[in-house]
Amino acid sequence: MEILLLIFLPIAGAILVSLFGKSAQAKNAAFIWSLLSLALTAYLLTAFNANDPRAQFTVDYPWLTSFGSRFNAGIDGISMVLVLLTNGLIPLIILASFKHNYRNPGAFYGLVLFMQSGLLVVFTALDAFLFYVGWEAALIPIYFICAIWGGENRVRVNLKFFIYTIAGSLIMLLAMIYLAQQTPDKSYDLQAFYSLSLDSATQRWIFWGFFLAFAIKMPVFPFHTWQPDTYTEAPTAGTMLLSGIMLKMGIYGVIRWLIPVAPLGFWEYKTMVIVLAITGIVYASLIAFTQKDIKRLVAYSSIAHVGLIAAGIFAWNTHGIQGAMIQMVNHGINVFGMFFILDIIIRRMNTREIERMGGIAKVAPTFAIGFLIVLLGTVALPLTNGFIGEFLLLLGVYHYNIWASVIAGLTIIFGAVYMLRMYQRVMLGKNNEQTSVFKDVDGTEKLVLVVVCALVLFIGIYPKRLLDLSESTVNSLVEFVEGKIQSGSSGTF
Repeated sequence: MEILLLIFLPIAGAILVSLFGKSAQAKNAAFIWSLLSLALTAYLLTAFNANDPRAQFTVDYPWLTSFGSRFNAGIDGISMVLVLLTNGLIPLIILASFKHNYRNPGAFYGLVLFMQSGLLVVFTALDAFLFYVGWEAALIPIYFICAIWGGENRVRVNLKFFIYTIAGSLIMLLAMIYLAQQTPDKSYDLQAFYSLSLDSATQRWIFWGFFLAFAIKMPVFPFHTWQPDTYTEAPTAGTMLLSGIMLKMGIYGVIRWLIPVAPLGFWEYKTMVIVLAITGIVYASLIAFTQKDIKRLVAYSSIAHVGLIAAGIFAWNTHGIQGAMIQMVNHGINVFGMFFILDIIIRRMNTREIERMGGIAKVAPTFAIGFLIVLLGTVALPLTNGFIGEFLLLLGVYHYNIWASVIAGLTIIFGAVYMLRMYQRVMLGKNNEQTSVFKDVDGTEKLVLVVVCALVLFIGIYPKRLLDLSESTVNSLVEFVEGKIQSGSSGTF
Protein backbone atom coordinates (compact mmCIF):
# COMPACT_ATOMS: atom_id res chain seq x y z
CA MET A 1 0.00 0.00 0.00
CA GLU A 2 2.93 2.35 0.56
CA ILE A 3 3.66 2.38 -3.18
CA LEU A 4 0.09 3.37 -4.01
CA LEU A 5 0.29 6.22 -1.51
CA LEU A 6 3.68 7.24 -2.91
CA ILE A 7 2.31 7.42 -6.48
CA PHE A 8 -1.13 8.89 -5.87
CA LEU A 9 -0.29 11.37 -3.11
CA PRO A 10 1.16 13.89 -5.63
CA ILE A 11 -1.92 13.47 -7.87
CA ALA A 12 -4.18 14.32 -4.94
CA GLY A 13 -1.93 17.30 -4.24
CA ALA A 14 -2.09 18.40 -7.88
CA ILE A 15 -5.90 18.41 -7.77
CA LEU A 16 -5.96 20.29 -4.48
CA VAL A 17 -3.39 22.89 -5.54
CA SER A 18 -5.09 23.50 -8.89
CA LEU A 19 -8.21 24.60 -6.98
CA PHE A 20 -6.27 27.60 -5.67
CA GLY A 21 -6.30 29.04 -9.20
CA LYS A 22 -4.69 32.47 -9.25
CA SER A 23 -4.25 32.63 -5.48
CA ALA A 24 -0.69 33.21 -4.29
CA GLN A 25 -1.29 30.56 -1.62
CA ALA A 26 -0.99 27.83 -4.27
CA LYS A 27 2.79 27.75 -3.86
CA ASN A 28 2.53 27.31 -0.10
CA ALA A 29 0.02 24.47 -0.50
CA ALA A 30 2.23 22.79 -3.13
CA PHE A 31 5.30 23.04 -0.91
CA ILE A 32 3.53 21.60 2.13
CA TRP A 33 2.09 18.78 0.03
CA SER A 34 5.50 17.97 -1.44
CA LEU A 35 6.84 17.64 2.10
CA LEU A 36 4.28 14.90 2.73
CA SER A 37 5.79 12.89 -0.13
CA LEU A 38 9.26 13.55 1.25
CA ALA A 39 8.14 12.33 4.70
CA LEU A 40 6.71 9.15 3.17
CA THR A 41 10.00 8.61 1.33
CA ALA A 42 11.89 9.00 4.60
CA TYR A 43 9.65 6.33 6.14
CA LEU A 44 10.25 3.97 3.22
CA LEU A 45 13.97 4.61 3.48
CA THR A 46 14.02 3.57 7.14
CA ALA A 47 12.00 0.41 6.38
CA PHE A 48 14.01 -0.50 3.27
CA ASN A 49 16.35 -3.50 3.45
CA ALA A 50 19.37 -2.53 1.35
CA ASN A 51 20.81 -6.06 1.55
CA ASP A 52 17.84 -7.54 -0.34
CA PRO A 53 18.24 -7.06 -4.12
CA ARG A 54 14.58 -7.78 -4.80
CA ALA A 55 11.76 -5.27 -5.07
CA GLN A 56 10.13 -4.34 -1.75
CA PHE A 57 6.80 -2.69 -0.80
CA THR A 58 5.38 -4.31 -3.93
CA VAL A 59 1.80 -4.03 -5.17
CA ASP A 60 0.29 -6.18 -7.91
CA TYR A 61 -3.34 -5.51 -8.87
CA PRO A 62 -5.43 -6.38 -11.94
CA TRP A 63 -5.44 -3.42 -14.26
CA LEU A 64 -5.65 -3.91 -18.05
CA THR A 65 -5.95 -7.67 -17.77
CA SER A 66 -7.30 -8.21 -21.28
CA PHE A 67 -4.26 -6.34 -22.55
CA GLY A 68 -1.87 -8.36 -20.37
CA SER A 69 -0.86 -5.48 -18.10
CA ARG A 70 -1.12 -5.30 -14.31
CA PHE A 71 -0.57 -2.46 -11.85
CA ASN A 72 2.68 -3.98 -10.62
CA ALA A 73 5.14 -1.71 -8.83
CA GLY A 74 7.83 -1.92 -6.19
CA ILE A 75 11.10 -0.45 -4.96
CA ASP A 76 14.51 -2.08 -5.06
CA GLY A 77 17.89 -0.46 -4.46
CA ILE A 78 18.02 1.14 -7.90
CA SER A 79 14.48 2.51 -7.63
CA MET A 80 15.01 3.79 -4.10
CA VAL A 81 17.81 6.10 -5.20
CA LEU A 82 15.59 7.67 -7.87
CA VAL A 83 12.56 7.93 -5.59
CA LEU A 84 14.76 9.70 -3.04
CA LEU A 85 16.06 12.08 -5.71
CA THR A 86 12.57 12.85 -7.04
CA ASN A 87 10.84 13.46 -3.72
CA GLY A 88 13.88 15.27 -2.35
CA LEU A 89 14.20 17.73 -5.23
CA ILE A 90 10.51 18.53 -5.79
CA PRO A 91 10.14 20.50 -2.51
CA LEU A 92 13.36 22.38 -3.29
CA ILE A 93 12.17 23.18 -6.83
CA ILE A 94 8.88 24.51 -5.49
CA LEU A 95 10.63 26.52 -2.76
CA ALA A 96 13.13 27.89 -5.29
CA SER A 97 10.26 29.29 -7.36
CA PHE A 98 8.72 31.31 -4.50
CA LYS A 99 10.26 34.55 -5.80
CA HIS A 100 8.45 34.13 -9.13
CA ASN A 101 4.96 35.44 -9.69
CA TYR A 102 3.56 32.91 -12.16
CA ARG A 103 0.21 33.69 -13.72
CA ASN A 104 -2.27 31.07 -12.51
CA PRO A 105 0.04 29.54 -9.89
CA GLY A 106 -2.55 26.88 -9.06
CA ALA A 107 -2.18 25.40 -12.54
CA PHE A 108 1.62 25.76 -12.50
CA TYR A 109 2.23 24.00 -9.20
CA GLY A 110 -0.50 21.46 -9.92
CA LEU A 111 1.39 20.45 -13.06
CA VAL A 112 4.62 20.14 -11.08
CA LEU A 113 2.97 17.72 -8.64
CA PHE A 114 1.30 15.78 -11.45
CA MET A 115 4.71 15.39 -13.11
CA GLN A 116 6.09 14.13 -9.81
CA SER A 117 3.55 11.30 -9.87
CA GLY A 118 4.50 10.32 -13.44
CA LEU A 119 8.18 10.24 -12.50
CA LEU A 120 7.47 8.00 -9.51
CA VAL A 121 5.52 5.58 -11.73
CA VAL A 122 8.54 5.35 -14.05
CA PHE A 123 10.95 4.64 -11.19
CA THR A 124 8.76 2.01 -9.48
CA ALA A 125 6.96 0.22 -12.34
CA LEU A 126 7.52 -3.53 -12.66
CA ASP A 127 5.19 -3.73 -15.65
CA ALA A 128 6.28 -2.42 -19.05
CA PHE A 129 2.96 -0.82 -19.97
CA LEU A 130 2.71 0.86 -16.57
CA PHE A 131 6.25 2.12 -17.12
CA TYR A 132 5.18 3.52 -20.49
CA VAL A 133 2.13 5.23 -18.98
CA GLY A 134 4.36 6.92 -16.39
CA TRP A 135 6.87 7.83 -19.10
CA GLU A 136 4.23 9.69 -21.10
CA ALA A 137 2.42 11.06 -18.03
CA ALA A 138 5.61 12.83 -16.95
CA LEU A 139 5.94 14.42 -20.41
CA ILE A 140 2.48 16.04 -20.49
CA PRO A 141 2.90 18.47 -17.55
CA ILE A 142 6.44 19.54 -18.48
CA TYR A 143 5.20 20.29 -22.01
CA PHE A 144 2.55 22.67 -20.66
CA ILE A 145 4.91 24.16 -18.08
CA CYS A 146 7.36 25.07 -20.84
CA ALA A 147 4.69 26.07 -23.39
CA ILE A 148 2.73 28.38 -21.07
CA TRP A 149 5.38 29.84 -18.77
CA GLY A 150 8.46 29.56 -21.01
CA GLY A 151 10.50 32.18 -22.85
CA GLU A 152 9.98 34.08 -26.07
CA ASN A 153 10.75 31.13 -28.39
CA ARG A 154 8.92 28.56 -26.27
CA VAL A 155 6.47 27.40 -28.95
CA ARG A 156 9.10 26.47 -31.53
CA VAL A 157 11.47 24.97 -28.99
CA ASN A 158 8.75 23.03 -27.20
CA LEU A 159 7.46 21.56 -30.45
CA LYS A 160 10.93 20.22 -31.23
CA PHE A 161 11.22 18.73 -27.75
CA PHE A 162 7.78 17.13 -28.02
CA ILE A 163 8.45 15.61 -31.46
CA TYR A 164 11.79 14.17 -30.34
CA THR A 165 10.40 12.55 -27.22
CA ILE A 166 7.16 11.27 -28.73
CA ALA A 167 8.98 9.70 -31.68
CA GLY A 168 11.35 7.83 -29.37
CA SER A 169 8.52 6.79 -27.05
CA LEU A 170 6.40 5.28 -29.83
CA ILE A 171 9.30 3.15 -31.04
CA MET A 172 9.83 1.95 -27.47
CA LEU A 173 6.13 1.08 -27.20
CA LEU A 174 6.34 -1.07 -30.34
CA ALA A 175 9.30 -2.94 -28.83
CA MET A 176 7.32 -3.49 -25.61
CA ILE A 177 4.28 -4.82 -27.46
CA TYR A 178 6.47 -7.23 -29.41
CA LEU A 179 8.17 -8.46 -26.23
CA ALA A 180 4.81 -8.99 -24.52
CA GLN A 181 3.65 -11.14 -27.42
CA GLN A 182 6.69 -13.38 -26.95
CA THR A 183 5.94 -14.15 -23.30
CA PRO A 184 3.97 -17.34 -22.52
CA ASP A 185 0.96 -15.47 -21.10
CA LYS A 186 1.27 -12.30 -23.25
CA SER A 187 2.38 -10.34 -20.19
CA TYR A 188 4.11 -6.99 -19.77
CA ASP A 189 5.69 -8.14 -16.51
CA LEU A 190 9.33 -7.13 -16.09
CA GLN A 191 10.39 -10.59 -14.96
CA ALA A 192 8.63 -12.13 -17.96
CA PHE A 193 10.68 -9.85 -20.21
CA TYR A 194 13.87 -10.81 -18.35
CA SER A 195 13.09 -14.51 -18.85
CA LEU A 196 12.68 -14.30 -22.61
CA SER A 197 15.14 -16.15 -24.81
CA LEU A 198 15.48 -14.08 -27.98
CA ASP A 199 17.95 -14.54 -30.82
CA SER A 200 20.64 -11.93 -31.36
CA ALA A 201 18.99 -10.43 -34.47
CA THR A 202 15.78 -9.77 -32.54
CA GLN A 203 17.66 -8.31 -29.61
CA ARG A 204 19.48 -5.92 -31.90
CA TRP A 205 16.30 -4.20 -33.04
CA ILE A 206 14.80 -4.39 -29.55
CA PHE A 207 17.94 -2.61 -28.35
CA TRP A 208 17.32 0.26 -30.77
CA GLY A 209 13.64 0.37 -29.92
CA PHE A 210 14.50 1.13 -26.29
CA PHE A 211 17.77 2.98 -26.82
CA LEU A 212 16.34 5.73 -29.04
CA ALA A 213 13.74 6.65 -26.42
CA PHE A 214 16.27 6.63 -23.59
CA ALA A 215 19.07 8.36 -25.55
CA ILE A 216 16.76 11.23 -26.49
CA LYS A 217 15.62 11.71 -22.92
CA MET A 218 19.12 11.69 -21.37
CA PRO A 219 20.26 13.07 -23.93
CA VAL A 220 23.20 11.28 -25.58
CA PHE A 221 25.04 12.74 -28.59
CA PRO A 222 23.76 13.13 -31.35
CA PHE A 223 20.21 13.04 -29.92
CA HIS A 224 20.88 16.10 -27.76
CA THR A 225 19.91 18.96 -30.07
CA TRP A 226 16.59 19.67 -28.33
CA GLN A 227 18.21 20.11 -24.94
CA PRO A 228 20.09 23.47 -24.92
CA ASP A 229 17.17 25.39 -26.43
CA THR A 230 14.61 23.72 -24.16
CA TYR A 231 16.65 24.32 -21.00
CA THR A 232 17.14 27.96 -22.01
CA GLU A 233 13.53 28.73 -22.93
CA ALA A 234 11.85 26.76 -20.12
CA PRO A 235 10.93 28.59 -16.92
CA THR A 236 13.52 27.96 -14.24
CA ALA A 237 11.38 25.40 -12.41
CA GLY A 238 10.85 23.59 -15.72
CA THR A 239 14.59 23.55 -16.40
CA MET A 240 15.18 22.14 -12.91
CA LEU A 241 12.59 19.41 -13.48
CA LEU A 242 14.05 18.51 -16.88
CA SER A 243 17.71 18.52 -15.86
CA GLY A 244 17.45 17.49 -12.23
CA ILE A 245 15.01 14.58 -12.53
CA MET A 246 13.50 13.95 -15.94
CA LEU A 247 16.70 13.09 -17.80
CA LYS A 248 17.30 10.38 -15.17
CA MET A 249 14.32 8.56 -16.66
CA GLY A 250 16.50 7.71 -19.66
CA ILE A 251 19.46 6.63 -17.54
CA TYR A 252 17.21 4.51 -15.32
CA GLY A 253 15.54 2.99 -18.38
CA VAL A 254 18.88 1.83 -19.77
CA ILE A 255 19.80 0.12 -16.50
CA ARG A 256 16.38 -1.35 -15.69
CA TRP A 257 14.87 -2.17 -19.09
CA LEU A 258 17.26 -1.97 -22.04
CA ILE A 259 20.36 -3.90 -21.01
CA PRO A 260 18.73 -6.75 -19.02
CA VAL A 261 16.01 -7.28 -21.65
CA ALA A 262 18.30 -7.16 -24.70
CA PRO A 263 21.78 -8.11 -23.41
CA LEU A 264 23.00 -9.48 -26.75
CA GLY A 265 21.91 -6.28 -28.48
CA PHE A 266 23.66 -4.30 -25.77
CA TRP A 267 26.83 -6.36 -26.22
CA GLU A 268 26.72 -5.77 -29.98
CA TYR A 269 26.44 -1.99 -29.72
CA LYS A 270 28.09 -1.12 -26.41
CA THR A 271 31.32 0.12 -28.02
CA MET A 272 29.39 2.34 -30.41
CA VAL A 273 27.38 3.89 -27.55
CA ILE A 274 30.52 4.49 -25.48
CA VAL A 275 32.09 6.24 -28.49
CA LEU A 276 28.95 8.40 -28.88
CA ALA A 277 28.94 9.21 -25.17
CA ILE A 278 32.61 10.20 -25.12
CA THR A 279 32.16 12.21 -28.32
CA GLY A 280 29.32 14.03 -26.59
CA ILE A 281 31.57 14.81 -23.62
CA VAL A 282 34.21 16.45 -25.80
CA TYR A 283 31.71 18.13 -28.13
CA ALA A 284 29.54 19.61 -25.37
CA SER A 285 32.59 20.76 -23.41
CA LEU A 286 34.05 22.57 -26.42
CA ILE A 287 30.71 24.22 -27.16
CA ALA A 288 30.42 25.27 -23.51
CA PHE A 289 33.73 27.16 -23.85
CA THR A 290 32.18 29.42 -26.52
CA GLN A 291 28.92 30.25 -24.75
CA LYS A 292 28.11 33.84 -23.86
CA ASP A 293 24.70 32.90 -22.48
CA ILE A 294 25.17 31.69 -18.89
CA LYS A 295 22.15 29.35 -19.01
CA ARG A 296 23.25 27.68 -22.25
CA LEU A 297 26.73 27.15 -20.81
CA VAL A 298 25.30 25.10 -17.94
CA ALA A 299 23.01 23.25 -20.38
CA TYR A 300 25.99 22.08 -22.42
CA SER A 301 27.84 21.23 -19.22
CA SER A 302 24.96 18.91 -18.34
CA ILE A 303 25.30 17.10 -21.68
CA ALA A 304 28.99 16.46 -20.94
CA HIS A 305 28.30 15.08 -17.47
CA VAL A 306 25.49 12.83 -18.70
CA GLY A 307 27.82 11.55 -21.43
CA LEU A 308 30.16 10.28 -18.73
CA ILE A 309 27.26 8.57 -16.95
CA ALA A 310 26.25 6.86 -20.20
CA ALA A 311 29.82 5.69 -20.81
CA GLY A 312 30.03 4.28 -17.29
CA ILE A 313 26.78 2.35 -17.70
CA PHE A 314 27.71 0.80 -21.04
CA ALA A 315 31.09 -0.24 -19.68
CA TRP A 316 28.83 -2.54 -17.59
CA ASN A 317 30.67 -3.34 -14.41
CA THR A 318 29.86 -2.71 -10.77
CA HIS A 319 32.03 0.39 -10.55
CA GLY A 320 30.40 2.01 -13.57
CA ILE A 321 26.81 1.22 -12.55
CA GLN A 322 27.35 2.28 -8.93
CA GLY A 323 28.98 5.45 -10.22
CA ALA A 324 25.93 6.08 -12.40
CA MET A 325 23.57 5.53 -9.47
CA ILE A 326 25.22 8.02 -7.13
CA GLN A 327 26.00 10.45 -9.92
CA MET A 328 22.33 10.61 -10.90
CA VAL A 329 21.67 11.99 -7.43
CA ASN A 330 24.72 14.24 -7.46
CA HIS A 331 24.02 15.59 -10.93
CA GLY A 332 20.43 16.26 -9.93
CA ILE A 333 21.51 18.24 -6.87
CA ASN A 334 24.28 20.13 -8.65
CA VAL A 335 22.39 21.03 -11.80
CA PHE A 336 19.41 22.13 -9.70
CA GLY A 337 21.77 24.27 -7.65
CA MET A 338 23.39 25.79 -10.72
CA PHE A 339 20.10 26.71 -12.40
CA PHE A 340 18.79 28.11 -9.10
CA ILE A 341 21.89 30.31 -8.83
CA LEU A 342 21.55 31.41 -12.45
CA ASP A 343 17.89 32.23 -11.84
CA ILE A 344 18.88 34.56 -9.00
CA ILE A 345 21.40 36.31 -11.25
CA ILE A 346 19.01 36.58 -14.21
CA ARG A 347 16.12 37.90 -12.10
CA ARG A 348 18.30 40.56 -10.49
CA MET A 349 20.10 41.64 -13.66
CA ASN A 350 17.50 40.85 -16.34
CA THR A 351 20.16 39.37 -18.62
CA ARG A 352 21.82 36.03 -19.38
CA GLU A 353 24.90 37.56 -21.04
CA ILE A 354 28.09 36.80 -19.13
CA GLU A 355 29.84 39.90 -20.52
CA ARG A 356 27.39 42.17 -18.68
CA MET A 357 28.25 40.66 -15.30
CA GLY A 358 31.19 40.87 -12.91
CA GLY A 359 32.08 41.83 -9.36
CA ILE A 360 28.98 40.33 -7.75
CA ALA A 361 31.02 38.70 -4.96
CA LYS A 362 31.89 42.15 -3.58
CA VAL A 363 28.28 43.00 -2.83
CA ALA A 364 26.83 39.50 -2.26
CA PRO A 365 29.35 37.44 -0.23
CA THR A 366 26.86 34.80 0.99
CA PHE A 367 25.66 34.22 -2.56
CA ALA A 368 29.29 34.04 -3.79
CA ILE A 369 30.21 31.35 -1.25
CA GLY A 370 27.14 29.26 -2.05
CA PHE A 371 27.75 29.61 -5.78
CA LEU A 372 31.36 28.46 -5.36
CA ILE A 373 30.43 25.39 -3.30
CA VAL A 374 27.86 24.23 -5.86
CA LEU A 375 30.28 24.93 -8.71
CA LEU A 376 33.05 22.90 -7.02
CA GLY A 377 30.62 20.00 -6.64
CA THR A 378 29.80 20.30 -10.33
CA VAL A 379 33.47 20.09 -11.33
CA ALA A 380 34.01 17.11 -8.97
CA LEU A 381 36.43 18.57 -6.46
CA PRO A 382 37.40 15.94 -3.83
CA LEU A 383 35.18 16.07 -0.73
CA THR A 384 32.26 17.35 -2.80
CA ASN A 385 29.47 15.11 -4.04
CA GLY A 386 30.50 15.12 -7.70
CA PHE A 387 33.89 13.56 -6.98
CA ILE A 388 32.88 10.06 -5.88
CA GLY A 389 30.40 9.62 -8.72
CA GLU A 390 32.77 10.70 -11.46
CA PHE A 391 35.63 8.73 -9.91
CA LEU A 392 33.57 5.50 -9.98
CA LEU A 393 32.37 6.22 -13.52
CA LEU A 394 35.91 6.76 -14.77
CA LEU A 395 37.04 3.63 -12.93
CA GLY A 396 34.27 1.68 -14.65
CA VAL A 397 35.27 3.03 -18.07
CA TYR A 398 38.93 2.33 -17.22
CA HIS A 399 38.13 -1.35 -16.70
CA TYR A 400 36.54 -1.32 -20.14
CA ASN A 401 39.33 0.57 -21.94
CA ILE A 402 42.09 2.75 -20.55
CA TRP A 403 42.12 5.17 -23.48
CA ALA A 404 38.37 5.59 -23.30
CA SER A 405 38.74 6.60 -19.65
CA VAL A 406 41.49 9.09 -20.53
CA ILE A 407 39.26 10.85 -23.07
CA ALA A 408 36.17 10.59 -20.86
CA GLY A 409 38.16 12.22 -18.06
CA LEU A 410 38.25 15.38 -20.14
CA THR A 411 34.78 16.16 -18.79
CA ILE A 412 36.41 16.95 -15.41
CA ILE A 413 39.32 18.92 -16.88
CA PHE A 414 37.26 20.89 -19.40
CA GLY A 415 34.46 21.38 -16.88
CA ALA A 416 36.81 22.87 -14.32
CA VAL A 417 38.17 25.30 -16.90
CA TYR A 418 34.94 26.66 -18.35
CA MET A 419 33.01 26.66 -15.06
CA LEU A 420 35.76 28.41 -13.08
CA ARG A 421 36.26 30.87 -15.92
CA MET A 422 32.53 31.58 -15.86
CA TYR A 423 32.64 32.12 -12.08
CA GLN A 424 35.56 34.50 -12.47
CA ARG A 425 33.80 36.58 -15.11
CA VAL A 426 30.46 36.66 -13.28
CA MET A 427 31.46 36.97 -9.62
CA LEU A 428 34.94 38.56 -9.57
CA GLY A 429 36.54 41.61 -11.13
CA LYS A 430 35.08 45.12 -11.27
CA ASN A 431 31.48 46.08 -10.60
CA ASN A 432 29.29 47.75 -13.17
CA GLU A 433 26.10 49.76 -12.77
CA GLN A 434 23.94 46.64 -12.46
CA THR A 435 26.18 44.43 -10.33
CA SER A 436 27.03 47.21 -7.87
CA VAL A 437 23.43 47.08 -6.59
CA PHE A 438 23.15 43.29 -6.70
CA LYS A 439 21.22 42.13 -3.62
CA ASP A 440 22.54 39.24 -1.55
CA VAL A 441 20.36 36.17 -0.97
CA ASP A 442 17.79 36.20 1.82
CA GLY A 443 14.69 34.33 2.96
CA THR A 444 13.80 31.29 0.87
CA GLU A 445 16.75 31.90 -1.45
CA LYS A 446 19.20 31.55 1.42
CA LEU A 447 17.38 28.49 2.74
CA VAL A 448 17.51 26.67 -0.61
CA LEU A 449 21.17 27.58 -1.12
CA VAL A 450 22.13 26.36 2.36
CA VAL A 451 20.33 23.02 1.82
CA VAL A 452 21.99 22.46 -1.56
CA CYS A 453 25.46 23.34 -0.23
CA ALA A 454 24.93 21.02 2.74
CA LEU A 455 24.02 18.15 0.41
CA VAL A 456 27.04 18.83 -1.81
CA LEU A 457 29.39 18.62 1.17
CA PHE A 458 27.65 15.84 3.12
CA ILE A 459 27.47 13.41 0.19
CA GLY A 460 31.04 14.31 -0.76
CA ILE A 461 32.33 13.51 2.71
CA TYR A 462 30.09 10.50 3.42
CA PRO A 463 28.74 8.86 0.22
CA LYS A 464 28.51 5.38 1.77
CA ARG A 465 24.83 5.53 2.66
CA LEU A 466 23.79 6.30 -0.90
CA LEU A 467 26.10 3.67 -2.36
CA ASP A 468 24.82 1.05 0.09
CA LEU A 469 21.24 1.61 -1.04
CA SER A 470 21.87 0.32 -4.55
CA GLU A 471 24.90 -1.96 -4.10
CA SER A 472 23.08 -5.27 -3.61
CA THR A 473 20.65 -4.74 -6.50
CA VAL A 474 23.40 -3.47 -8.81
CA ASN A 475 25.61 -6.50 -8.09
CA SER A 476 22.73 -8.88 -8.76
CA LEU A 477 21.76 -7.13 -11.98
CA VAL A 478 25.34 -7.05 -13.31
CA GLU A 479 25.74 -10.79 -12.59
CA PHE A 480 22.36 -11.52 -14.17
CA VAL A 481 23.17 -9.71 -17.42
CA GLU A 482 26.62 -11.29 -17.65
CA GLY A 483 25.04 -14.69 -17.12
CA LYS A 484 22.51 -14.06 -19.87
CA ILE A 485 25.23 -13.01 -22.29
CA GLN A 486 27.31 -16.09 -21.53
CA SER A 487 24.35 -18.47 -21.76
CA GLY A 488 22.89 -16.97 -24.92
CA SER A 489 20.34 -14.62 -23.28
CA SER A 490 17.90 -16.57 -21.15
CA GLY A 491 17.42 -16.52 -17.43
CA THR A 492 15.47 -15.24 -14.47
CA PHE A 493 16.53 -12.33 -12.29
